Amino acid sequence: MAQRIPFFELFEGFAPPIGLRVLLTDARVTDVTVEQESRTMALALTVLQEITDSERTLLEQLLADRFALNGVRISLTQGGFPKQEPRPSNAGGARKESSAGKIIMGREIKGHPMPMSELNPKAGNVVVEGKVFKCEFRELRQPGMWLALIEMTDYEGSVIVRKRMLEKDVAPLRDRVSTGMWLRVAGTMELTYDGHDMQLNPRDVTEITHEPRMDTAEVKRVELHLHTRMSNMDALTDTGSVVKLAAKWGMPAIAITDHGVAQSFPDAWHAGEGKIKILYGCEGYFVNNIDDRIAIHGHQDIVFSDEIVCFDIETTGLKVTQEAITEIGAVRLRNGEIVETFQTFVDPERRLTPEIIGLTGITDDMLRGAPKLKDALTAFLAFAGDAPLAAHNAEFDISFIRAGCRKCSIPFEPTYIDTLILAQNLLPGLGKYKLDIVADYLQLPQFNHHRASDDAVPVAQMLTKFFPMLEERGVTRLQQINNEMLKLRPLGSKSNRFPKHIILLAKNKAGLKNLYQLISLSNLKYFKRVPIIPKSELIAHREGLIIGSACEAGELFRAVADHKDWEELKRIASFYDYLEIQPICNNRFMLREGAARSEEELRDFNRTIVRLGEELGKRVVATGDVHFQEPEDEVYRHILLASKKFPDANAPLPIYFRTTDEMLREFEYLGKEKAYEVVVTNTRAIADQIENIELLPKGKLFPPRLENSREDLNRLVWDKVHELYGDEPPKLIKDRLDIELGGILGKYDVVYMSAQKLVQRSLECGYLVGSRGSVGSSLVAYMSGITEVNSLPPHYRCPKCRHSEFITDGSYGCGADMPDKNCPECGTKYVKDGFDIPFETFLGFGGGKVPDIDLNFSGEYQARAHRHAIEMFGETQVFRAGTIGTLAEKTAFGFVKKYLEENGIQSGAAEIDRLTAGCVGVRRTTGQHPGGLVVVPDDLEIEDFCPVQHPADAEDSDTITTHFEYHCMEDNLLKLDMLGHDDPTMIRMLEDLTGVNARTIPLDDPDTMSIFTSSKVLGFENDDLLGPTGAVAIPEFNTRFTRQMLIDTQPKDFNTLVRLSGFSHGTDVWLGNARELIVSGTASVLETVGCRDDIMLYLISMGLDPKMSFKIMEAVRKGKVKKGGFQDGWVEAMQEHDVPEWYIESLAKIGYLFPKAHAVAYVMMAFRIAWFKVHEPLAFYATFFTVRAKAFDAEYCCAGLDAVKRKIREIENNKDASAVEQDLMTTLEVCYEFYRRGFHFDTIDIYRSDATKFTVTEGGLLPPFISVHGLGEAAALDTVEKRRGKEFISVEEFSMCCNKLSKTHIEQLRALGAFAGMADTSQLTLFG
Repeated sequence: MAQRIPFFELFEGFAPPIGLRVLLTDARVTDVTVEQESRTMALALTVLQEITDSERTLLEQLLADRFALNGVRISLTQGGFPKQEPRPSNAGGARKESSAGKIIMGREIKGHPMPMSELNPKAGNVVVEGKVFKCEFRELRQPGMWLALIEMTDYEGSVIVRKRMLEKDVAPLRDRVSTGMWLRVAGTMELTYDGHDMQLNPRDVTEITHEPRMDTAEVKRVELHLHTRMSNMDALTDTGSVVKLAAKWGMPAIAITDHGVAQSFPDAWHAGEGKIKILYGCEGYFVNNIDDRIAIHGHQDIVFSDEIVCFDIETTGLKVTQEAITEIGAVRLRNGEIVETFQTFVDPERRLTPEIIGLTGITDDMLRGAPKLKDALTAFLAFAGDAPLAAHNAEFDISFIRAGCRKCSIPFEPTYIDTLILAQNLLPGLGKYKLDIVADYLQLPQFNHHRASDDAVPVAQMLTKFFPMLEERGVTRLQQINNEMLKLRPLGSKSNRFPKHIILLAKNKAGLKNLYQLISLSNLKYFKRVPIIPKSELIAHREGLIIGSACEAGELFRAVADHKDWEELKRIASFYDYLEIQPICNNRFMLREGAARSEEELRDFNRTIVRLGEELGKRVVATGDVHFQEPEDEVYRHILLASKKFPDANAPLPIYFRTTDEMLREFEYLGKEKAYEVVVTNTRAIADQIENIELLPKGKLFPPRLENSREDLNRLVWDKVHELYGDEPPKLIKDRLDIELGGILGKYDVVYMSAQKLVQRSLECGYLVGSRGSVGSSLVAYMSGITEVNSLPPHYRCPKCRHSEFITDGSYGCGADMPDKNCPECGTKYVKDGFDIPFETFLGFGGGKVPDIDLNFSGEYQARAHRHAIEMFGETQVFRAGTIGTLAEKTAFGFVKKYLEENGIQSGAAEIDRLTAGCVGVRRTTGQHPGGLVVVPDDLEIEDFCPVQHPADAEDSDTITTHFEYHCMEDNLLKLDMLGHDDPTMIRMLEDLTGVNARTIPLDDPDTMSIFTSSKVLGFENDDLLGPTGAVAIPEFNTRFTRQMLIDTQPKDFNTLVRLSGFSHGTDVWLGNARELIVSGTASVLETVGCRDDIMLYLISMGLDPKMSFKIMEAVRKGKVKKGGFQDGWVEAMQEHDVPEWYIESLAKIGYLFPKAHAVAYVMMAFRIAWFKVHEPLAFYATFFTVRAKAFDAEYCCAGLDAVKRKIREIENNKDASAVEQDLMTTLEVCYEFYRRGFHFDTIDIYRSDATKFTVTEGGLLPPFISVHGLGEAAALDTVEKRRGKEFISVEEFSMCCNKLSKTHIEQLRALGAFAGMADTSQLTLFG
């Protein structure tokens, strides 16, 4: 044997066990001899991997059995041989690479990959290759040990690659492996530690190149019909990815046409900017409420008294292309009277089905010897003569007559009347319009329904009723009827008609606004299961739009598939600017549903549309109706459809994003020239008609108008400066305000003044307002009263003579931590202030960012704050900020699990992860931001920016939200972020209970500061349940995670608390980063990075350029450095200025950083609340349990110290504790501390207990009625109202009076001792 043949090429179909198959993957047969007489075979093999004697014996036996031989002898040689070219991958393209690739770990990998779907735990040594879709490298508790976890797929299956490694060994994987790359891995298959799954223990890892699909056509097509993840639970195309792919392929443009929405526009705009033209559009749900089924067809005109031939037919079925006429019946109507009749049977040339016989009463015997079709039609048309025809649901009858005439070469171009359409418009309240129903309503004589000879009579009789109705409206001639029908159609109402699809593309800015207005109308006015666009509205908003006929669900394609006559097809097609055809595979489902007989008929449908385009002079375009990007993504859509209970969810439907060549192949049947025309020429021509539209003006704010906002803001700021710092404030303040006001006045003053007015209104109503985000970075915001955070460096200021001293050497992080001091000028005790926050974190370097002012109002006051905003700017100009709810990982995981179970598919964790990830992010619903309002200036409309809708498609909602996710427009429209928050509510209640003004509480109170390290001031120490600190129930520091942070850092000053707040709110800031640096002694708390501002201030202090420091801060705080590394030159610049290596490494780990201003605002509120805990404990606990302890349950919480402790331990030891139990445990911890401090809960008192608030008593608290499990606020308020002024002599009387309390509530109150000493009933007993 001269050549070396791969083993499995010679023995195709031979399937040894998986382990043996791997060993034979690279084996070559160098010689083979078969002895026919003895039926034995001698085989010489060259192998790369060693085969043991037992494995060879097994192989010999298996080959003998497989080929019915008496014996097989195998001689083995181990050695090298020329490599066979690897199999191409079908996943998203073809792989072209040498077997070597780039070695990441181990050695060069030899052997061909095994499909991942064939892997099993006993496979032994295997080689796989695929795409990495998840990777994680984490340090283990064991010092120096790391876990490498990589999940890969070849799109036939997936595998987990997992290995415990030393840090030096994991480094190449950690540094070079990332999601999206392709790897070849050799290793050993094994069970996971729990035995429930399998994993690949890697030995060698190589990076391989993978060539994705490319569009190699010289001239590229344009996709005009594409759905993204925003098409509700229907499509999976990632907007940014597909736009970038189209640009990479060299396509000049790409359309976004989601179902009824425009929510992908912002992502498409950002992804395509400067690279590819975005065609903004949508596939609307279209109802033709004008002329979808007109009453009069044709041009003949007569008066109503002239002759009309009314007719009806019976057929063998409903489909004109498959069925035949069996009877024609007609009457001649003249001057309102039936003057002549006609009837003929027609030979259908087939036997009738029992269903048709039962329906019509026509039998095969009755049709025996009947006229052939041509003779019957000739006779009927001779009877009709030149008179117009009339029928009920005339399109059906006319289509059969027309098809028969075409078949028999008989001319047929009638004018005809459809009495069904007349009935629908003249009798709008009827609801159903079948012939017998309408006849009954009009009180026509009885007739034999479903016989043509009889059904023709009521058609004529209907006309005699309808014509007088029309004459009353001034209509006397046939051709006047259609115009009158338009007036009678319910133009604005929702109808029961099933909407068709239609493509709308915006040609320019005017078209984009009209598109937005149509989407708004479809959601606010015409929503019925889906957002419907009536034709009447479309015509009114047509300017600047290009209208396409859409897919098989479009009006035109449905008419073609229903075999409507040519004139009707031309009438329908004439409305559209271009006509659309799609690949045959898109419509193959019609074969399953019986809507088409063959693929050739599907091609004929497309050919008909092409012919229509040619006759009408309209462009016909080929589109893909794209629902996912790559062919292998189809399974994700199967999962989505299965979750919606579609019976054909698993039916193949390859509606992926095709290249130009792939699309040209789909339309080869049209001929090469026509295929090129519809795929390339016409799609590009449509794209050329569309302008490059800027979706939203970048960085241009359109603020609402507030009278004198510029002057008012400037006045407020300087008045406050002079009040605090004197007539000649320090240069530092003047310089900063000059910079800030220079960037704000004339640009953003309305933003500031609107926030100022809302905050001032809240303060007047007695509620503090907390600031969020970076607004506290702005000194203007502080001076105008928007925030309590003073961003100046730490300083002293005299409240009497206004003298001030600034500490700028970095020795203090905030004024609260400085020692007390008296003013040297007048001896008055200084006020300590300043938190040292740079303005640049708010408006950027040079004021380039649009200010985002986020405020925390009291939850009790939030609705009033929103109402004040609406009053300020006008009802029609304020909208709730919209949100988009997408499929979350947990929900997607459930869909995947159910899909696999229903289809009997066994999959490992890696494949489940892949399928889950593929479904995540699909739009599922919409909602509203809990506190966000968007304000449109009064000289513009919201549709100048985006459409609007009701949240979650709630037709009965009064709320109107922005259609775009509100962040998309934050550079263009004023956004008021006004959340409802518990802290201001607590402060208000604490002030009411104690009379203490929270704003006067010193932020350096030593007793208050002590509880962050010790509970001693609370009356106990080192509790085994609560730990050493006293921070339970303090906002920001209440969780066990943050309390451990306090233990690790032992904070002694306010600045450290601020840093800890940053640690807790950041991502990858504390664990694995700052904590390790602090615990190891590498850095102190204040040297590590806690907030984003720390980076900029520190780098500037080390001598770096301020702008570079700002850019580094911005990149780190957004996680860009963690994902992509530092920009060139940054590390070197930091090293040159002696920034420690540990600091640079710490920055590289950070995923997100909290703004310092936000942390300061939160910690200020927390410290004030902590002060009340120390100095006004009963008021504090009454407030906490009233405002925050939603899980308070008197049964557990009021049972005493030991019972509370037992319940906490019970929940701690329950690994499956529910979210409700977890919430209860948080409340129980506060109850436990409450008891430890010597306080108690009084028994609920039916006369004194409040409905919702805890009441302070002597040494304790009186619980309210809602502390009873399951007793809601409405029932509690009703009880308090009804008990007023009453004395109850029995439980029965109380229960009858307070009748919103259930029997269960009464029994719970009894168990809690509320009825102690009270009789059960009011009945008197006469005998003892």
